[in-house]
Amino acid sequence: MSAWLQIHHGDRPLIVSFPHTGTDIPAEIEEHLVSPWLARKDADWWVHLLYDLAPKLGASTVRTTLSRTVIDVNRDPSGASLYPGQATTDLCPVTTFDGEPLYKSGREPDESEIARRRERFFAPYHTALAAEVERVRAKLGVVVLYDAHSILSHVPRLFDGQLPNFNIGTNNGATCNVALTRRVEAICDDPRFTRVTNGRFRGGWTTRHYGQPMRGVHAIQMELACRTYMDEPNAPLSSENWPPSYDISRAASAREVLGKVLSACIEFAASLRSKK
Repeated sequence: MSAWLQIHHGDRPLIVSFPHTGTDIPAEIEEHLVSPWLARKDADWWVHLLYDLAPKLGASTVRTTLSRTVIDVNRDPSGASLYPGQATTDLCPVTTFDGEPLYKSGREPDESEIARRRERFFAPYHTALAAEVERVRAKLGVVVLYDAHSILSHVPRLFDGQLPNFNIGTNNGATCNVALTRRVEAICDDPRFTRVTNGRFRGGWTTRHYGQPMRGVHAIQMELACRTYMDEPNAPLSSENWPPSYDISRAASAREVLGKVLSACIEFAASLRSKK
């Protein structure tokens, strides 16, 4: 297994994937970048720590330690947009969420470089994730794939206003049983937080590709607004204020809700299995 690919094999019908928590950038790519900090700015900061309770619940986890600037493993490998007509980033992003250039002029990845990264990094990640999905499904009959994400509360280029705390994505109901969506919604409708389902974020390529309820694979994406579990600076982001350190006490309320969400995913899968 590659050092950048981290897999934990659990024994319950839940897999939690972490496609964007990595910050590693190979030296041969970093030398072409405007700034290492800028290249890591849009990471899903500390999300793998926020969900460190997942293995304790018996869930499997799949994580890449590579920065999404290297390759975004939650994008369609063909390069097709997940949100046609809306601003988004590519398989190998060349700008930040705010539209800032990531690469020095003329150093952007060309088609051959994108193909190289797709083969070297994208394919192994999804080979591993697909294998884990099939392993758990073969053993338990049903599996929930939970794709864990976060993003700043305000990103004007991507969405208007302030993002709700919990953003549930099921590609408008196509990737999982509605009963699972309802269970997750009920937990996220906590008075301390706000929630939307299939709003700006309806699920990325992972959710849409793997979510096949008729085969017993139910996929759901959770996009958290960063303020849900960490402090977001009021001033413009810089290397001086972003990211803040992970604070488990600051994240406690979010972890409480997310722990219930993961448990509900396991219980949902177990209930379907018992009906077979």
